[in-house]
Amino acid sequence: MRLLLVEDDTALGEGVRTGLRQEGYTIDWLQDGSSALHALLGENFDVAVLDLGLPRLDGIEVLRRLRASGSNLPVLILTARDATEDRIAGLDAGADDYLVKPFDLDELKARLRALLRRSAGRAKVLIEHAGVSLDPASQQVTYQGRQVVLTPKEYCLLHELLAQPGKVFTRERLTQLLYGWDEEAESNTLEVHIYHLRKKLFSDLIRTVRGIGYLVEGNP
Repeated sequence: MRLLLVEDDTALGEGVRTGLRQEGYTIDWLQDGSSALHALLGENFDVAVLDLGLPRLDGIEVLRRLRASGSNLPVLILTARDATEDRIAGLDAGADDYLVKPFDLDELKARLRALLRRSAGRAKVLIEHAGVSLDPASQQVTYQGRQVVLTPKEYCLLHELLAQPGKVFTRERLTQLLYGWDEEAESNTLEVHIYHLRKKLFSDLIRTVRGIGYLVEGNP
C-alpha cells in the first residue's frame, strides 16, 4: 500500500514514517500543503495521512481541493486541533477519519486498516482468495493452511493484488507501490518479486497481462 504522509513536524513525521514502513506501507512524505496537493492530484496513492496546520496551504484547503477534483482517496486527518468545530470542519471537507495528537501509533495503524477495508468494499479483516489468506493486522500469509514467509516487498505486492482481484495493475503502478520517491528499483525488480510470489504460493495466482502488467483473477 502506498501512503502519502503530509506532516510538517520533522520528529513526528520520522516516527510515523518508520512505524508505518514496519506495517508494510510504502511511504512518501511531504511537509507543506501546496506540494501535497500537487502530489495528490498527479500521482496514485492508496491512502493519505494529512496534518491541518501546514505551511503554504492549510490541510483543510488541500482536502477541499482534492475532493473537488473528484478524488475519493481515503484521507485520515492527523492534527492537534481537537475542538469539536475543527473535527466537524475536517469531516465536512471530506476526511474519512480524524485522529488527534498525541496519538498511539497502533491506533493509527488500526484506523488505516479500517479505512482501506472500507475503500475496497470489504467487511472482513482477512483477505482470502484461491486458498490464500492474508491478515493485514499481523501481516501473516497462509496458503491452504500453511504459513508462507514473504519479504516486506512481496507482502506489499501480494496485498495490493489480492485486495482488488480482477483489476489489472500496470507495471508502473506496481513499481510506484513498492518503491517510494526515495528508493530506486532495478528494471526487472518487479518481475523478480512476481516470480518469487508464484514460487512460494502457486504459479497461476498472478497472471501476466502482456504489455500492460499483472492481475489476480477475479473468481477464486
